[in-house]
Amino acid sequence: MQKTELLAPAGNTETAKIAIYSGADAVYLGLKSFSARDAAENFDRDSLKEIIAFAHFFSRKVYVALNTVVKESELDEFFRAAEEALSLGADALILQDMYLGSLIKKSFPEARLHLSTQAGVCNAMGAEAAKELGFSRVIAARETPVKDLAEISKIIECEAFVQGALCTCYSGQCYFSSFVGGNSGNRGRCKQPCRKLYSWDREDYDTPAYRLSLCDLRVGEYTPRLIAAGVTSLKIEGRLRRPEYVAAAVRYYRDILDGIPTEDDERALRRTYNRGGYTKGLAFGQSGKLISSVVQGHIGECAGTVEIIAGRPVCRTRDSFGKGDAFKILRDGKEVGGAVFGEKTNAGFSLKSSANLKRGDQVFVTTDASLNRELAETTAEKPVRISIRLMPGEKPRAEIDGVVIYGDDVLEEAKERPVTRAEVMYSFTRDTGHPFFVAFMEHGDVELGNVFIPVSRLNAFRRKVFDGYWEKSTARDDIEVKINAEYVPLSGRNGKVAVIAEDLSGLKADIGILKPKNFAEIDEKLWREFSGEKYLFLPPYLTGYEIDQIAPLISPFDGIYADGVYGVGLAKKLGKCLFAGTGFNVTNSADVALCGAKYIALSKELTAKEAEEISAENTFYLTAGAIKLMDLVYCPFDRRCDTCDKKEWYTLTDEAGRKFPVRRYGTPACRFELFNCDDLVCENNFTGRLFDCTKGKASETLAAFDAENLKEIYRKHTGGHSVRPVL
Repeated sequence: MQKTELLAPAGNTETAKIAIYSGADAVYLGLKSFSARDAAENFDRDSLKEIIAFAHFFSRKVYVALNTVVKESELDEFFRAAEEALSLGADALILQDMYLGSLIKKSFPEARLHLSTQAGVCNAMGAEAAKELGFSRVIAARETPVKDLAEISKIIECEAFVQGALCTCYSGQCYFSSFVGGNSGNRGRCKQPCRKLYSWDREDYDTPAYRLSLCDLRVGEYTPRLIAAGVTSLKIEGRLRRPEYVAAAVRYYRDILDGIPTEDDERALRRTYNRGGYTKGLAFGQSGKLISSVVQGHIGECAGTVEIIAGRPVCRTRDSFGKGDAFKILRDGKEVGGAVFGEKTNAGFSLKSSANLKRGDQVFVTTDASLNRELAETTAEKPVRISIRLMPGEKPRAEIDGVVIYGDDVLEEAKERPVTRAEVMYSFTRDTGHPFFVAFMEHGDVELGNVFIPVSRLNAFRRKVFDGYWEKSTARDDIEVKINAEYVPLSGRNGKVAVIAEDLSGLKADIGILKPKNFAEIDEKLWREFSGEKYLFLPPYLTGYEIDQIAPLISPFDGIYADGVYGVGLAKKLGKCLFAGTGFNVTNSADVALCGAKYIALSKELTAKEAEEISAENTFYLTAGAIKLMDLVYCPFDRRCDTCDKKEWYTLTDEAGRKFPVRRYGTPACRFELFNCDDLVCENNFTGRLFDCTKGKASETLAAFDAENLKEIYRKHTGGHSVRPVL
């Protein structure tokens, strides 16, 4: 039976080493470019080579993430980065772009490829698409139910998140940061607008709060259910987190896997980083607290309550705290300020704070200085066996695990007191200066003749042995990796018009994409009189059960417009055409050439100029209408179904007063789409025009022939990324 892997994040070399010391079986990290965590320190060639050598010495693995979308102008640089990582010995590459992965695999079959969670695999059909393109593993979307994880695991290795931050938007489908601030999550530069204050136009949710900020994930005691489902790797999120957090998280799950979890493990995890008090996420169904609407950021662990003693605030607690510890103060569940340790008292300790603390306030420890020091100083050493031969007329000889090292000078016969075995062993059992320690297993491990060797010379030999062993045991010749990125060049021009709408009746377009309000209630009259090609819109996330329910509805349509990669397998299974939606994040000519879809919607994060460079006879570019920014798989109203007003449209308002329309639809489970506050109007005279009329105005939009006319229809509009490049 395959051992379940514990996979840890590493934003830098220090964190990677601590993760390995703490018990991680593998670490994943990013390079200076193409990393979905661009703000992390990340790795250059030298530091990557160092950590691969270090990890392999401990028989651990290193996965290199190149998991951003790649533009046409970046293809050469991307392939060079992949070549370098593989040549240095990376155990796998983590990629968002399936089709670039297929080129890597074709050129270098030995490469192991893991499909990033950014690709949004959430069911068996997505897993099949990945496997067919040469991937060895899929990193499942965080929202994937356990049942679907089990089905995925029957097809391909499956990696699932167990700990860390949760995105409010479905994996790989968030454009909020991109369109609101110009920094794309698909490019590793998300500014996290979902962590800001918002209000809904719904009772009980209409006051400003962190309405989109999800609690941190902690699967914890549910971990065995993932293992039983066949999950290969348990993933901890956090390449931007500090080393002590990574150490605490690895220890916590290492002890769960080893069957020895402790309260101290959980306490350390809560105190190093804990947003919102934790949630078990969506894999097991939405229940309990999911959104941390009151407190944004690290909440820590409750340490006690405030008492006012002799006019000063004191935290009553049985725990021991000291200088350097910091706290967050909550009153009626809301944050009122911060505090630091003052001095010990009979009841606990005094608090220093600029806030006016009151009796009964809750005190949460957010920085436990002594715990952080202990976690950050985590080390481990690998035991190695050594044998030493010191004989007259010979050079000193040592052998560690098959590596032989000789001293510089021939040894002489002792004239007075020869060196003793105890002296040799004492010298060689001192600190090696490397992450290993030596063990003398038998008396014969030291062959000792009648020789004299000064202590300084013996110590110099020891250093040479340890340094030589480390150098030879971690040495690795770089392998030659060359990726051939050839594919059929693009050609042709597309002059067709495609429209996404909830009702296709009365519309005149080449392609109509029906977007149902509820997949359980699709009325034939909504598309029956449409004379063009008819496609059924499918969202990026569908469970296997939902696909089974929806598949029979596809029969009358010419094909499916899918925003998820599972659409590749579903279209093939049903013998239908595929229109690869904007959710495929097609950003380069390789994607266009290798996708295999009849039609392809280019990424809405491309400028018009960038889109024109990769346009072909089957491509479309979003030209006007609604700009979908997020897909929410969960209910933002806490699943209070008994009191739900069940509106189709809601409004989310930010601190600046911007209003974002949010559409509720059914699969039949409730899902939500968040749209940009301004509609899109852009120039497009180079490829097929795609109009998203989810919000209406389909007839008017199709009657317009140029951008100026469209601007009259969409009075409140933006050019989006058609004119403003995304970072």
